[in-house]
Amino acid sequence: MKSIWTGAIGFGLVNIPVKLYSAVETSNLDLDMLDKKDHANIRFRRVNECSGKEVSWENIVKGYKLNDEYVILTDEDFETASVEKSKVIAISDFVKEDEIDSIYFETPYYVEPEKSGERAYVLLQEALLKTAKVGIATFVMRSRENLAILRATDEVIILNKIRFAEEIRDASELALPPKTGIKKGELEMAVSLINQLTGEFDITAYKDTYTDALLKLIKAKAKGVKTKTPHLKVVQSKSTDLIAQLKASLSNRKKVS
Repeated sequence: MKSIWTGAIGFGLVNIPVKLYSAVETSNLDLDMLDKKDHANIRFRRVNECSGKEVSWENIVKGYKLNDEYVILTDEDFETASVEKSKVIAISDFVKEDEIDSIYFETPYYVEPEKSGERAYVLLQEALLKTAKVGIATFVMRSRENLAILRATDEVIILNKIRFAEEIRDASELALPPKTGIKKGELEMAVSLINQLTGEFDITAYKDTYTDALLKLIKAKAKGVKTKTPHLKVVQSKSTDLIAQLKASLSNRKKVS
């Protein structure tokens, strides 16, 4: 794996030199964009708005428009704005992970220590495990300040970027139903169904079946096999009796198991 960020974790007065690695990879099929007429690849070019000529990456700079003029920024400028935040994952607080709503979670990264920081890394890892806490931290990556948590597993410390509060939309804008009209029997039956479907979580039991089905379709088309598109229409259940629907769900589950 190739590291995508190098710096240090700031843990009190302790600095732990570390590298970050992406902890995830996409399972999507690599689809190309083609011209419908001749199936030629579609290329996206970085074009100068005035000259119409293509611009190579090494000649592209970042700028901020201020008073109708662009102020050009270099990598050094981003670090100068805050050298500490550009190079340090600064832990400010420790909290229980279950206090953080899942809506805030974004991207996970593996944290690997440099040789000089191995003992301090293991110390932080063991302390996080022993206290069952996660560290709240801020750091700068790709010229943007990020909020994150640092949590430990038995194998590795994981940095999980989380969203700032202002990035979450207000759910009050949605047309949500009032929490009234639910009967006691309906709730008890729904709880029974949940309990019947409850088990130990095993992530390996869940597969990306859509990508597998899409790949099968692609291979079939390559062989000239014609495929039919199934028609699936989402409709409301004919029965408006929630109790009857829940009972049917429970009995159906018993038959399956």
